[in-house]
Amino acid sequence: MANKKSFVPAHLQHWIEARRKFRLSHAHVQMAFELGLNPKKLGKLNNHHQEPWKLPLPDFIVKLYRKHCGKDRPDTVRSIEEMAAAKRAKMLAKKARKAMRTPDAGPPLSAAESTHHTTAATYGGVQGWEEAK
Repeated sequence: MANKKSFVPAHLQHWIEARRKFRLSHAHVQMAFELGLNPKKLGKLNNHHQEPWKLPLPDFIVKLYRKHCGKDRPDTVRSIEEMAAAKRAKMLAKKARKAMRTPDAGPPLSAAESTHHTTAATYGGVQGWEEAK
């Protein structure tokens, strides 16, 4: 059986790499994502054991999240892959709804009626057409 990978956009792929590189949990990645942190710049915020004044990266993210959101962790924790799959499903559902929606044009016009409508529009509406007869 083939291993089918889920499609993850490039901008979210950076978060997956940061999660692996800095050994972050799904909750820490979601908190950093919601705070608007740049996954490429997390290395600057990480404690390299040569900088004892810095908090470890997971603790720093929790501290920022608590300060901005007033709680220690998100209500529902989802992985980046789950977020990408949900966004893709929402987009596909929207496309399906849009494809199913058809304009309610009514029955097709006969050749005489379509000529009447075009000529009426030329003479300034229905009143203009009736006067021009």
